[in-house]
Parts: sequence; structure tokens; C-alpha cells
Amino acid sequence: MGSTLSDIYKEINLQLPYEPVSAKVNNKVEGLHYRVYHNKDIEFLDLRSPSGIRTYTRSLFMVLCKAVHDLYAGSKVVIDIPVSNGYYCNIKLGRPIMTEDIDRIRTRMQEIINAKMPIQRFETTTEDAIKIFTALGDEQKAKLLRSSGSLYSVYYILDDYKDYYYGSMLTNTAQLRLFGLEPYFDGILLRIPSTQDPTKLGELVRQDKMFEVFKEHHRWQSILGIRTVGDFNEGVKNGFSTDLINVSEALQEKKISQIADTIAEKKNIKVVLIAGPSSSGKTTFCKRLSVQLLASGVKPVQISLDDYFVNRHDTPKDENGELDYESIYALNIPLINEQFNALFRGEEVELPKYNFQTGTSEKSGKKLHLEENNVLVVEGIHALNPLLTEQIADEKKFKIYASALTTILLDNHNYIPTTDNRLLRRIVRDYKYRGCSAEETIHRWPSVRAGENKWIFPYQEQADVMFNTAMLFELAVIKPQAEEVLEQVPENCEEYAEAYRLRKFLKYFAPLPFRDLPPTSLLREFLGGSSFKY
Repeated sequence: MGSTLSDIYKEINLQLPYEPVSAKVNNKVEGLHYRVYHNKDIEFLDLRSPSGIRTYTRSLFMVLCKAVHDLYAGSKVVIDIPVSNGYYCNIKLGRPIMTEDIDRIRTRMQEIINAKMPIQRFETTTEDAIKIFTALGDEQKAKLLRSSGSLYSVYYILDDYKDYYYGSMLTNTAQLRLFGLEPYFDGILLRIPSTQDPTKLGELVRQDKMFEVFKEHHRWQSILGIRTVGDFNEGVKNGFSTDLINVSEALQEKKISQIADTIAEKKNIKVVLIAGPSSSGKTTFCKRLSVQLLASGVKPVQISLDDYFVNRHDTPKDENGELDYESIYALNIPLINEQFNALFRGEEVELPKYNFQTGTSEKSGKKLHLEENNVLVVEGIHALNPLLTEQIADEKKFKIYASALTTILLDNHNYIPTTDNRLLRRIVRDYKYRGCSAEETIHRWPSVRAGENKWIFPYQEQADVMFNTAMLFELAVIKPQAEEVLEQVPENCEEYAEAYRLRKFLKYFAPLPFRDLPPTSLLREFLGGSSFKY
């Protein structure tokens, strides 16, 4: 009685392929510091689980912050952008960071890990936690805790360094077996182990365009004076919520208008290809872009790739022998290329129609002929895959990647995963419009993510333009509807752990009513009340 999860793991002599970093306790994720006083269901988690890699990464952040704290008095670390299978960190030393600085930080981090320092967990009143971080000069953390509404808060101590992290942590720095640290633009890239093979670092993939989108949104946030959730909550409290919504929506509309102008100026563009992961808001972006194209003198013709599915008996199968509708080969690629090129030559074609009941491709009776100022607008998960339009000349194509890239931070050491943003959008939409519970949506999410990793993310950097569909205020607007749906997930099911985590995360945000959103807002695709038809 009173043993920690770490003690229990050692005592029961479990032979797991990788060392556990956290555990599910009665379907709630806890760190290995957690003490057990009554009978519990425990499932140990390693780096191959999403919760496990989050615990490992947070602990690595703390070691990085401690190393910089030890080496550079008065410095500041901002854990900023998830990119290139790692995290871009802005190290503020009062001067540009040099290669020798990065070498020194890396060496100090390894020394902290080799010293096997305990990461101690403390719980205190939120009022006292605010005093601790105010005294340390960390106003962003104090501001976040002040707006959280919690009676008690947890903080961690590593040697002489105190910090606050959202979620479970490792118990000792010795558990950090692997990390990478290298120059990245004007900062550093902190690399973490691969979830497929935790003995190796995740592959370093250049994502320069995505990085620039994040930086652009940070510039906007600086103009608004809102960088973190604490800043945002303070703004809402001071009555600036309407301004935040209006400015965010205006910036997004301005960006769509600029993309439309770019397409209109390029007279050789015949097809606009729009791709993006699940719940990225591709559909509404496509509709708003079409409106702006018309305003620029271009007449868009929207085509759905869903109508180009092959007959069901020709659909490829996945590794489990199930029909794989996510595969690009589930589409009739030769027909797409043949019909699109015929349209570009000025010919008339009859578009196909896929019958989802019978699983067959049929003739639609819908004839299409492109006029001089027409442009095809094609939206789908495979739109950027070169295989889809391999017989169409590159100069005729304009490629857009749309995704919800969350740019607001909880505080300087706690970023918000972009996947959480999309998952919350999907949970609300599936419940309202597709009759799916949060439990079902959470259960399916890993397979959705696996499909994205295979078919979407490898091609995102090939886009001519990247468009961020996330907005500064959106989690505050999603919060009331998402919490209501998440609370329905029963505690005795596996998906409860994720539902509980998301509910806990949403508590940081001051809620905003979605009635204040304009009818064309991209968020209305998920929350309802849109002036567009879906």
C-alpha cells in the first residue's frame, strides 16, 4: 500500500520489450510517481503509445530547460513548433544562438541524464504555485495557472530547477535514453525517438513550408499581443473576445483572397488541387476559395474525387484483408487523367458517379465542358500525390495543403499538439452530423492517423501554398460542445483515457459562445450554423 507505479513495475517483474514511461490507472494516464493505495487496473505504457511519447517528450523539455538555465543566466526557452519529427525551440540568450552554444547545451543535457537525477512531483494550492512562478519571473506560467480555475496544481523539481508541465512526467532523467539536438533556422531542433522503433530517432524530414506558416501566424499573434493561453484568457476576461474573433477571421479571409489572386494571375492554371488531413477544414476552405476565385474573375468548377472510386471488387485490401478505401489505388487514376486532360483540350466529358450502395462506378448523365475562365477545383486526401495527376502537365496544376496548425501555446514550455485540435473538431462534427459517439471517434483516430502518415503527410511540402485553418480562438469556441460530448464516454472503456485527457486540457480555456462566429467561418463546418451547404 502506497507503492509507486515505478515500484510496482520492478516488483512484478514484467518482461516488456521497452521500459514503461507512464501507465493507465483505471483508464486515466498517470506518471510512474503515482502511488497506489487501493486495488487498481494498471496498464503500463512505453514509447510506442501516444501517451508514452508525450510523457517522454515533456521530460526531455524539462532537461533542455534545466540545461539552458544552468549555462545561461537570464535566458529563456520557448518550446515552439512541432516540426521535422521534433520540436523547434527558440533559445533567447539576448543574442543569436551559435553552433558552440548548441554543443554546450547538448553536453549539459547528457550530463543531467547521466547523473540519474530524480524528477520530483509536488502538489500545492494553485495560489502557492502562482507565487512560486511569479517569484521565478515566469509570468506566462503564472498567468496560465491564474486563469485555470483549479484549486490545486502540480509542479516538478529537477535538482534546483522548478517548472510546470501539463501531463505526466518520468521519475528520473536516466529514463531518457535517446535525444538529438541540432541547429534549425534561427533556433534548435530537439529530436525525439521514433514511436515505431524507440531505439532510433525519428527521421529528420525538412518541413520548411510548414515552419514558415507557423512563423507567419506567430507574427500575427505578436500584433494581437496574444502568444499563450494565459494571454488569451486575460483578453477574454477584459472583453476583447469579439475583436479576437473578428481579426482572426479577417486574417484568414485575407490569406484566402491572396491565394485566389495568385491563381487568377497564372493564366496557365487549369486545376487547383487541395489536400489535407482529417478535420482540417478542407471542404469549407474549398468553398471560400471558390467565392474568392469568382471575385478574381475565375469561375471554379468543383469535382469530387469520391466519384472516381473503382468498383468495390477492384478496391485494394489492407494488411488485415479489409477493403482499403484510404489507398490512392481505390481511385480510378487512369480515368481521372484521361477526363481532366480531355477537359483541358476543350472536349466535353461525362463525369462518373459512384454508387456507394452497390459499390459500382456509374455514368452520372452530367456533362462538363470547360470555358476559357473555368478552373477545376479538386479536393481530397490524395490531391497532392503525384500519382493522382501524373499525366497532367505540372504548369497546369496549383497545389494547396490545408491543415489545422495550432500556433497558440499553453505557456512557453507547453505546446498544444495540432492533432488534438483536429480530433476535437472531428469529435464534435461526428457526434452532431454523423451519429458517432466520442468513444467511436477516439477509437478510430489511430487508424485515421496511420492513413494520414502514409498518404497525406509525405506530400505536404510539395504544395505551392500551405494554408492554416486553425484560429487563435477556436479551442475556446469548441470547448462547450466538445466537453458535453466527451463527458458521455464511460469510464470503463479504453477510450476514456483520451476523453479524460482532452477534457482536462480544455479546462485551461475560457469558453466563448459560437454564436459570435460569422456564418462563413471555417469552424461552422464542425459546430453548425454555416451559410455553406455540405
